[in-house]
Amino acid sequence: MPTNLLSAAECKNANSNGASVRKLSDGDGLYLWVYLDGRKYWRMRYWQAGKEKSLSLGVYPRASLSDARKKRDEVRKQLQDDLDPSAERKAANLRKKLAAENSFEAVAREWYGKQLHTWVPHHASDVKRRLENNIFPILGKRPIDQIEAPELLQALQKIEERGAYDLAHRVLQVCGQVFRYGIATGRCRRDLSTDLRGALTPHKKKHQAAVRQEELPELLRAIAKYDETGDKQTRLALQLLAQTFVRTNELIGADWAEFDLNNALWIIPAGRMKMKAEHVVPLSKQAVFILTELKNISGSSRLVFPGRNRDKPISNNTMLFALYRLGYKGKMTGHGFRAVASTILNEAGFNRDVIERQLAHCERNEIRGAYNRAEYLPERKRMMQYWAEYLESVEAGGNVIPLHRHLA
Repeated sequence: MPTNLLSAAECKNANSNGASVRKLSDGDGLYLWVYLDGRKYWRMRYWQAGKEKSLSLGVYPRASLSDARKKRDEVRKQLQDDLDPSAERKAANLRKKLAAENSFEAVAREWYGKQLHTWVPHHASDVKRRLENNIFPILGKRPIDQIEAPELLQALQKIEERGAYDLAHRVLQVCGQVFRYGIATGRCRRDLSTDLRGALTPHKKKHQAAVRQEELPELLRAIAKYDETGDKQTRLALQLLAQTFVRTNELIGADWAEFDLNNALWIIPAGRMKMKAEHVVPLSKQAVFILTELKNISGSSRLVFPGRNRDKPISNNTMLFALYRLGYKGKMTGHGFRAVASTILNEAGFNRDVIERQLAHCERNEIRGAYNRAEYLPERKRMMQYWAEYLESVEAGGNVIPLHRHLA
């Protein structure tokens, strides 16, 4: 049967000659269909089991004459092997669809959606950005069960090439969680992250800067004088952070509706906590006094620490830059108050479980977490008052108040 009857020029210049559709044969079942409106399509006619069938081979000129002929030859080969080209195409499309649904990116986004309600917004944003910037462009479209350990390592090494060694380890950790979710949902059989143990450049974890116990009095005295160079609200924010040792973002987002000053309690809702569990902060007399002063500053704002826009809180950097101005850059951060409080209260003899509960290092188990918000509350109240009096004493240069006076 004659083949290759058309030329590239004929395909380019072909028109329908006024017909609704004109069919130009290239031989051996291949046709260029030319429509009245100028559209052109490649189609392949073939016979199988005595029935004529037709298969689309692409749109001209995206699919050139050469492309169409290659596809025609592939169809002929399938027919010689007693395969139905139409059925084979449907099977191939199904395989592509399944591969797309089981791609690393698809599984990762499904896993991400499952975890989202357990994370605070900034952590959720970090996880998403790490995947989208570092993994999806390289492995995102690969079926998760076909990815090999060297491929994952290569993607992580690209992060290391930027000197971001800590980030590489964090991304590996996230990938491990995705693979484990893939195993649980039947999309893959192995967690490749375990194969890469020891393969990444070791990194030294950086702890948030915090002053030593003997340096705390001078820091407290510097904060007390902050009004001389900064504003009163920032000074009070630092003092309340020292008193309560909550996380910085938990403090700056504080809403007056969270406080019960009559009962000296601050109840931070689950949505604002790192572990998504409601947290109770007993307020010392000193903390209540600070909040009273802050109320006069915040006025009608619902926020305890309103920024220039009274509907939005001060930024995360407000207190950090204040510490910089006081000469504590690289020596102390807002988070550092948590480390200082933990160290001193442990040395003072308080129950470690009481301290951990006040630090909101809480249970990841949601059911238990719903019941333990007030766990050890009487002991925590005594501890928080002791802590306030400790801070007051060392700032004034006095002796530390003995612990037994508060536990009697």
